[in-house]
Amino acid sequence: MKAILASLLCLQATAMFGGVTSTSAQTNPLWSEQKVKNYLPHMTRPEVEDLLTRTDMAILPVGALEQHARHLPMGTDFISGVERAKLIAQETDALVVPVLTLGQSPYHMGFAGSITLRSETIQAVYFEAVESLIRHGFKRFLILNAHGGNRATVGFLVDRINQETSGIAVDLGAAAGPFMVRTESARPNVLDRHAGVSETSRTMYLAPNLVDMADAETATLTMPDHLERLVPDLLAGDPTVSRLFLAEGLKAEETGKGTSAREMTSTGAWSERDPREATVEQGREETINFVNAAVQFIERWKELRPMEQR
Repeated sequence: MKAILASLLCLQATAMFGGVTSTSAQTNPLWSEQKVKNYLPHMTRPEVEDLLTRTDMAILPVGALEQHARHLPMGTDFISGVERAKLIAQETDALVVPVLTLGQSPYHMGFAGSITLRSETIQAVYFEAVESLIRHGFKRFLILNAHGGNRATVGFLVDRINQETSGIAVDLGAAAGPFMVRTESARPNVLDRHAGVSETSRTMYLAPNLVDMADAETATLTMPDHLERLVPDLLAGDPTVSRLFLAEGLKAEETGKGTSAREMTSTGAWSERDPREATVEQGREETINFVNAAVQFIERWKELRPMEQR
């Protein structure tokens, strides 16, 4: 009877998975992840306990789930934050904790699939996650923002951790900035931000099978006249113009500013460049530059304040 039952199960598996009779056919056919060191969802409890003997640092990526034009995945920002955090954690011990997929994206809600949370919701969830990690012995927190719309939320979160807990937090993007290698290569003097060439290049490097370049196209941008007049000074790096432009640009349709993504771009991209100019090499260079800078900051922090022995 056992032999008959085994044969029936084998035949069922063969039928379900197109004639594949290997051992893998009897497990989830969609599972493709490989275990990554220091990535909390993949770790066992003993592995976390062992990591705590070597570090008290945790990296918390803060991303978003929002439209990224026609050619990039909705999870571009979440993926960017998590994957860069993983790369950092391979070079220097730190726990990678993906708390939320979602971020603050109200100005993308005109495009299907975008999801947005209130700033208060995001910081509350991350703050409670940090409180949990502190109970287990983690003390230093590197908040890795991967979405521009989260900037104020991350600033408030970092301050709350420092003001209200025994933990110490920093904005990892700002902390890594001084360690970034400044390239001399000239960049096109045109807007290239959300879902543009730079972001497309990084995604081609970080998650190549999720990029659909066959559907990529150059966006037609439309913005209020007074903002259009600011663009040349914005691209020239005028700090006042940059502050004023971002204070008004890319805001929810409900604000009446006329600067939501649906109102300003035909494809959802906020870029004048053709995304088909993107290259894996550019994405690799930008990613590795940030990863190396982040590692240098973390190593310097460890040097200045070694982990307390338990």
